[in-house]
Amino acid sequence: MIHHARVLPVLLLAPLLLTACGSEKADAGGPPGSPSAAAPAAAAPDAGTGELQVRAQAMGVAPELVYVTEAPGFALAQQSVGVLGDEGFSATWVNGETNALLRLAVDRGSITAATCTEQPVGDMSGERTTCERDGDTWYRTGAGRHEYAVPEEGHVVRVSGEADAVPRDVLRAAALAAHRPDAAEAARLLPSAEPAPTAPVERGDLPPFGDGAPDNHVDVGG
Repeated sequence: MIHHARVLPVLLLAPLLLTACGSEKADAGGPPGSPSAAAPAAAAPDAGTGELQVRAQAMGVAPELVYVTEAPGFALAQQSVGVLGDEGFSATWVNGETNALLRLAVDRGSITAATCTEQPVGDMSGERTTCERDGDTWYRTGAGRHEYAVPEEGHVVRVSGEADAVPRDVLRAAALAAHRPDAAEAARLLPSAEPAPTAPVERGDLPPFGDGAPDNHVDVGG
């Protein structure tokens, strides 16, 4: 079931803790069982996973539902990035020349031949929906909009736009280009989880002595 977006339409290296004992290094070439034999190194974690998780959770979005896409001529509308439903993700890309919009929406659920027509296009409830299978995706139309829905494990990625503003081939390419962001993409896509620093407000009428109350002194005669 598609939830309505709570935010209008429209990630940085995780710290890696390194520990070492003294300045000596283990000799990987020593015989098995010897003090100098080194254990196999563990695989390094995904550099962007930690930051993506922190940023997404700060927004109330499930990290695994964050996706990014691209389309020629379209740029991310940063203010559109937000939560869809309970913990889904939504963002919009804008064409600077035509003002056409591409909306990316990711939420939990599934889509099949039996349920495709029951789910409205672009959250436009109450409108008739038509569905057409296109490879591993669904091409859907309704209420003057069209959409490509890409089923994933446990969730569905949707890219939609106005039918008369976004050509079908552009829509399809953007849907197929949708992917989980790497660290750099997440940093551009999601707002920082850290609050912006606030500088103290300087008041020119506060004296440097006493209790710091404003100086409301007036001359004789007011």
